[in-house]
Amino acid sequence: MLRIFIIAFLWSISPFGEAKVGIPYAIFNGANVYLAFIVCFVANVLVFPIMMFFLDTINGYLIKWRPYKKSAIYVAQKAKFGAKKGVQKYGFWGLMLFVMVPLPGTGVYAGTIAAYIFGFDRKQAFFANTIGIFFSSVIVWTISILTSKGIAIF
Repeated sequence: MLRIFIIAFLWSISPFGEAKVGIPYAIFNGANVYLAFIVCFVANVLVFPIMMFFLDTINGYLIKWRPYKKSAIYVAQKAKFGAKKGVQKYGFWGLMLFVMVPLPGTGVYAGTIAAYIFGFDRKQAFFANTIGIFFSSVIVWTISILTSKGIAIF
């Protein structure tokens, strides 16, 4: 069982899945649904401080390397384009909604990059991301539980 939670944690902290993948993975592998939610939510919240540290310090060193710079600009443009309308217009609430939508390309990674690009206050960006992650996780958690029990949602 510990192996399931470790893998779910890693999926939830990964940019390839976040809690959108970690929660269903844990639930469909028989983990306790409440513990699965907590582990994946906490892992996803940890992304914000890790990403901010990376953007503040490590990014400055790596940006001098041409292949990294090219991919970093691409990722930044995607995050800026995806979040621009809502974040610029609605600020905190726009960032929260952007992170909250459980679709590919939205989430804490893109939300953190958008907050960094748009110059958000760190506390405000952290709370917007955390609230967005919470609601996104609740949506994915609920759908995963209902699906695992064989209840048709749509």
